[in-house]
Amino acid sequence: MIHKHAQYYLSHLKGDIPAGIVVFLVALPLCLGVALASGAPLFSGMIAGLIGGLVIAWLSGSHVSVSGPAAGLTVIVFNAIETLGSFQAFLVACVLGGVLQLGLGFLRAGIIGAFFPSAVIKGMLAAIGLILIMKQLPHATGYDASIESDESFMQGTAGSTMYDIATALHAISPGAVVISSVALLILIIWDFSFFKKRAIFKLIPAPLIAVCWGVAYNLAALKYAPEWAVNASHMVNLPISETPADFLKQFSFPDFSALSNPQVYSVAVTIAIIASLETLLSLEAVDKLDPLKRIAPTNRELKAQGVGNILSGMIGGLPITAVIVRSSANINAGGRTSTSCFVHGLCLLISSMYFAMYLNYIPLACLAAILLHTGYKLAKPALFKEFYQKGFSQLVPFMVTVGAILATDLLEGMAIGMAVGMVFVIRANFHAAVTLTQTNSHYVLALNKDVSFLNKARLRKFILHIPENSTVVIDASKAQFIDHDILETIEDFLAAAPDDNIKVELIDLYGKERLQKYEPIKVIEEVPAKPAPAVVADQQSATDSLVLS
Repeated sequence: MIHKHAQYYLSHLKGDIPAGIVVFLVALPLCLGVALASGAPLFSGMIAGLIGGLVIAWLSGSHVSVSGPAAGLTVIVFNAIETLGSFQAFLVACVLGGVLQLGLGFLRAGIIGAFFPSAVIKGMLAAIGLILIMKQLPHATGYDASIESDESFMQGTAGSTMYDIATALHAISPGAVVISSVALLILIIWDFSFFKKRAIFKLIPAPLIAVCWGVAYNLAALKYAPEWAVNASHMVNLPISETPADFLKQFSFPDFSALSNPQVYSVAVTIAIIASLETLLSLEAVDKLDPLKRIAPTNRELKAQGVGNILSGMIGGLPITAVIVRSSANINAGGRTSTSCFVHGLCLLISSMYFAMYLNYIPLACLAAILLHTGYKLAKPALFKEFYQKGFSQLVPFMVTVGAILATDLLEGMAIGMAVGMVFVIRANFHAAVTLTQTNSHYVLALNKDVSFLNKARLRKFILHIPENSTVVIDASKAQFIDHDILETIEDFLAAAPDDNIKVELIDLYGKERLQKYEPIKVIEEVPAKPAPAVVADQQSATDSLVLS
């Protein structure tokens, strides 16, 4: 059995190793960029990438999913570091979040992702995209006046953030603008179908080209036009290790005295919920992309992510989730097993141990351009147009979630979006429970699914709509439960119907929820559920689809 298992991985090795290198090239700037956007040490992004590749790759049940620091958690991390007062205190929350995720896995909570409306999830991602764009504009322009305040979008108002962005126009670095503009152009061009169809461009990730451009430009500018170069404060600044012992000294550890701070637990719950949700959604998308159509076990994935976040928090890393960008890059590059994810983690480890001095040549403007592009993809205008076309019931939860997250924070905004989303879900079910269709003077009053006392007002409205000299079929064959209040309302209608010369036929009305049947007065006939009377079938086939609501 073990031999067969090893043979399976060896058979895919020739595709997994190149794919792992490609994922590394995509992940390297993203690990640094997410750490930058989170206001955390840049090395913490590398640690999260290492754990995602070296540990979670083997614990996860997914063969092609890649885990690491995610843009979706940048807002939470930045706010938490400010709120808790130090990065070491935040690491405690990361560890606790991992413990909660591990617990969710054992409680078989992997199904929770299915209970979040799509409009709310996409609203959350769109809001994160907008925040990423606003937070990275100062880095893209080389704005020196107040980088810290520009990062803290969620701590201020939208107006103050826009004011800071406008102020940045008076303190820009021309070199940073050139680097970020060209890097952004490279990322956009790489998405054109002409480039996507070429195998060579699939193997060379756009973020890598953007980073190479920034490094080459800045080295040339330092030599030939120093005034157009980017200064040291706007460069990647990873600690350089001379020996493996020096590398180990770069890890930071949680300050467990922060356990006395109640806010730590609030941050931990937020990390656990958002990281789990993002992981489950990414996993669902990755399963659809997997050429071999394997389905990853969600509960095992939550356990793997929980262990990963515990380890990441213990050694100074950012929170980890499964990430769709790196996972899709892995699949497109030919990755078929966990080996490719492990190779990507190994490459991150080697680069951070031995090549940190070269990584420090990367201008932050390059990473800002990558994050601006990521933010645009999350909040592109086409997404807003799509929800507008889907109608009011989808647009409102989507827009409310976006606005609430921008006005408050991620967790509160999600809660508000969920509340609004649930209102529309309940409203849709409420409307579907009782329907009235009309064909000339024939009406079909259908009771569907569960019909509770909440539907009584709607039922009365429909009854009042039925004119004199009509024929009505009350069809309860699809109802699983009918509240006693609904029966009373129908029986009152049956009692009054002869006065208006309304003929009534009943289909399977009684017997729901073991209610004792007693005959209402003046009922023409109660027809069994099967077979339905021909007259009803004829009426339904000829209906003009007038549904009253």
